[in-house]
Amino acid sequence: MTDLPAPLEGIRVLDIATFIAAPFAAAALGEFGAEVIKIEKPGVGDSLRGLGTPSPAGDSYNWLNEARNKKCVTLDLRHPKGAELFKRMVAESDVVVENFRPGTLEKWGLGYDVLSKVNEGLILLRVSGYGQTGPKRSLPGFARIAHAFCGLTYLTGQPDTPPLMPGSTTLADYLTGIYGAYGILLALRVKERTGQGQVIDIGLYEPMFRFLDELAPVYAATGHVRERMGADTYNSVPHSHYPTSDGQWVAIACTNDKMFARLAETIGRPELAADDAFGKKPARMAAREEVNRIVSDWTSSLTRDQVVEACAEGEVPCGPIYSIADIMSDAHYAARGDLLTVDDPRAGAVTVPAPMPFLSATPGKLEHLGAAMGEHTVDVFRQWLGIKEEELERLKTEGVV
Repeated sequence: MTDLPAPLEGIRVLDIATFIAAPFAAAALGEFGAEVIKIEKPGVGDSLRGLGTPSPAGDSYNWLNEARNKKCVTLDLRHPKGAELFKRMVAESDVVVENFRPGTLEKWGLGYDVLSKVNEGLILLRVSGYGQTGPKRSLPGFARIAHAFCGLTYLTGQPDTPPLMPGSTTLADYLTGIYGAYGILLALRVKERTGQGQVIDIGLYEPMFRFLDELAPVYAATGHVRERMGADTYNSVPHSHYPTSDGQWVAIACTNDKMFARLAETIGRPELAADDAFGKKPARMAAREEVNRIVSDWTSSLTRDQVVEACAEGEVPCGPIYSIADIMSDAHYAARGDLLTVDDPRAGAVTVPAPMPFLSATPGKLEHLGAAMGEHTVDVFRQWLGIKEEELERLKTEGVV
């Protein structure tokens, strides 16, 4: 540890978005030193406060986790006085993140054309279902819709089942948030050199689409449409999930001939790796069901821990398929510091994922969990804009804050 400043110390971010995607981008910046101000409509707040399991604080655990490190203020951007106060805050900021439908900020008189006149170096992250352009730009979008539209849902499930949800978490929201933070960092670099701000435009489906390996180039070149394969992988065998004798599961990944030879040795059948058996990848691909059955028969004869231990000794890529209960009791998670327990003044002890990635000299910090609505309104407006408490009271009476 050193006394170096946090990587984003001095960067100010205004988060006027809702739910997860754009707010997650702001939270990621806040974990590494940016000052993030969460702006919510008075008396309404971010819908994420009520999405998920309620905590003793009244807000959901989703909110406590995802609104970490943010100062919470209330301000009605739709009110003329609220819009003016927001522009004054923009003048003191580096970044604004939003995820309204395209045209909404413009309708409120707060489009980038207006805000950039207030602050020419402003960086505006705009997240929407389909992006700011294109024939679908005005349609609403959520993570489930993004998973469907990008092609991921089509690939999720068994060959004989309907398309399934790719996990019960909102992958597109989180991945879009990371791409949003990445875009902001790139734009900040440009601003450092030129003083010029810019707009970052992300459709919720686009980061997920970018992650679908060779799907697009293969179709463009050959017309091949990849179909659902359950737990299997289209380009390797054995590369799937296998049951164990104690009712658990493991994941095994053999992506080349050398790895398969190690697996054959580990299961006590080295002859399987011979050239006239399954030693070469094309032979394994042609006999996918048989190879998977052989591996499954072996894993089913042992407990999960025994399979994992045997594969570790044989240098075969293998891991247990964990539930959250397994994760919370795993020694590796503990040793890495992947989970932090925070004593929240409203909710008590709350365990959350640690800030990532781990930087050796300037690691991320978790100062506090998601705050109460408007908890920092007085402090922020007083410190940023010099507004006195009497004026804040008048604004509160008028419903501006």
